[in-house]
Amino acid sequence: MTRGYISIGSNIDKDKYIPASLRALEQVFGELTISSIYETEAVGFTGDAFYNLVVGFDSDLEVKAVTKLLRQIELDNGRTRDSRKFAARTLDLDLILYGDLIINDGRLQIPRDEIEHYAFVLEPLAEIAPALKHPISRLSYAELWEQFDKTDLKQKRVTPFWASTK
Repeated sequence: MTRGYISIGSNIDKDKYIPASLRALEQVFGELTISSIYETEAVGFTGDAFYNLVVGFDSDLEVKAVTKLLRQIELDNGRTRDSRKFAARTLDLDLILYGDLIINDGRLQIPRDEIEHYAFVLEPLAEIAPALKHPISRLSYAELWEQFDKTDLKQKRVTPFWASTK
């Protein structure tokens, strides 16, 4: 079994699409390790705030099969294939880590650069996997979060109504 981590984000009907994505991921992978939910200002464009979180899962699937499943879950939840990188979206599921794999193959990049560049990815990852080490830098995610520049941090933990019943 390989341990993987998925970054989840939504800023369109997020109270609908985030829980739907968690249900779909549980159906595919079984029990998930789920971080807190962070409300984050849109980055790179003007738009509604996002909910972001990270989930951990175990799987025997090949990495490309996992990414294909994530794309299908996005499509099943209203994501269009022509979505721009910095735009509003119903659902964004990014495989950010998959075991100790290091891949940079066109569209597939693991570990994702976003881990070290965006607080909305690093903070929830450090929350659920603090001792895990980045496959390239070999620093733990707790260390990376501690070193992260939080000067203009624009995110906060939130508990949406649907999350308080979990």
